[in-house]
Amino acid sequence: MANLTRSILVATAVAGVFSALPAVAQVEPERCPRFVASTPQPIPAAFQPAAREEGEVQLTFLGHASFLIESPLGVSIVTDYSDATRPPLVPDIVTMNRAHISHYTLNPDSGIRYVLHGWSENGEPAHHDLTVDDVWIRNVTTNVRGGFGVSAALQRDQNSIFVFEVSGLCIAHLGHLHHTLTDDHLKALGRIDVVLAPVDGTYTLNVDDMITVLQQINAPLVIPMHFFTASTLNRFVARLDEHFDVETSPVPVVTLSRATLPRRPTVLVLPGH
Repeated sequence: MANLTRSILVATAVAGVFSALPAVAQVEPERCPRFVASTPQPIPAAFQPAAREEGEVQLTFLGHASFLIESPLGVSIVTDYSDATRPPLVPDIVTMNRAHISHYTLNPDSGIRYVLHGWSENGEPAHHDLTVDDVWIRNVTTNVRGGFGVSAALQRDQNSIFVFEVSGLCIAHLGHLHHTLTDDHLKALGRIDVVLAPVDGTYTLNVDDMITVLQQINAPLVIPMHFFTASTLNRFVARLDEHFDVETSPVPVVTLSRATLPRRPTVLVLPGH
C-alpha cells in the first residue's frame, strides 16, 4: 500500500490508494441514518472556505481534541472547542465536552451560530439533533469518572460522542471517552466511517480498552487525537500492527470522501499535539 505521506494533499482529495486495499467486512449501509442536503445559506464574511468538490469533507487537526470540519457547502465545525484551541476563523458550529477545561469554554466567540454542549445541567442526557445546510449533527452520551481509582465518582452522561454526517460520511468524535461501549451505544451510533479517537492511554481509556472501542465501532478510518507527546502516540500505534494499517501524513489536513475510504481498517496519524 502506498504511503499516505505521498498520497495526501492539503485541501485536495485523498488519493485513490485507499481503494486498492483488501476488502474488510462492511456494516450494512442502511445503518448510516441519512444524507443531508439543503439550499445553501449565506456564509459569514469571516469564513473563507477551502476549495472542495461535491462529496468531499476537509478535516484539519487543530490540536488536543479539536478538529476543524468543513463541508462542501461551507459549514465549519470545531470539535471540543476551548480557549486553548480556537481556530483563526469563527466557525458556524462548535461542540464541547466537560471532562477538562481543555475541552470546553464558557466564553465562546459571540459569532458562533451554534454551541453544542456534550453535557446537560438538568440531570438529563444532552440531546442534539441539528441540521445546518449539508451537515447533520447528533450525539450519544457516555459517562465520565470524577477522578482515578475505584472510589472515583461516576458522572453520568457528561460526555458526548458527536456524530457529524456530511457528504455521505459519518464522522464520530469520541470526546473524553472513559469506558467501552454498550450495545445501546453502538446501536445509537449506527454505521461510522471515521473515528476521531483519544489515545492518551490514561486520562481517557487505557490502550487495550481504546482498541476494543475501535473494534466495536469497526470504522474504516481512525484518526488519533488527545496524545500529549510523541511517545504517547507511538505507544498506541505500536499496539495496532495486527489490527490496523497505520499511515502518517506530513500535514494536519486531509480531504475525505466515501470513494477514498480505506477497505482495510486504517489509522491515519495527523501531526499535532
